[in-house]
Amino acid sequence: MGISFHGTTICAVRRSGQIAIAGDGQVTMGENVVFKSTARKVRRIYGGKVIIGFAGAVADAFTLSDKFEEKLQQCGGNLERAAVAVAQLWHSDQGMRNLESLMIVADHENLLILSGNGEVISPDGDVAAIGSGGNYALAAGRALVENTDLSAHEIAEKALHIAASICVFTNDNVIVEDV
Repeated sequence: MGISFHGTTICAVRRSGQIAIAGDGQVTMGENVVFKSTARKVRRIYGGKVIIGFAGAVADAFTLSDKFEEKLQQCGGNLERAAVAVAQLWHSDQGMRNLESLMIVADHENLLILSGNGEVISPDGDVAAIGSGGNYALAAGRALVENTDLSAHEIAEKALHIAASICVFTNDNVIVEDV
């Protein structure tokens, strides 16, 4: 059995025409070693028009993000079509069928979750979160959306800091990108 690298939290928030995706920097080796604390798991692609945030096994996350970026180019930047194309690829490519990864993707109007099982999910509401601290970030993000006037950027960042204070696989080295 090989060494597995995991541990991260990604949170996306849509508010007032803005979408922000925040991610922490922790990569965990096994269950009890912080391998890296400054990884960048949120990035811009497609000329800065699309933001992705990924969680899960590192190699699988890179495979997923590379395949998505390739399909995004082929689909002329259409986020939904690219997501469906990646899902179709999952079902036809034996090597992609069991990726241990999730990814949140967003452009100026769409927010989607792609799973390592070939699913494309449009989240309920204006907050989505994945990864080890995803449920904590999701709860914090929803509460902040419902009870504050903070921006999408501020909510995503605060939700990550709240998750980091609870989840041992999430740290407070937070990167936020807006679209």
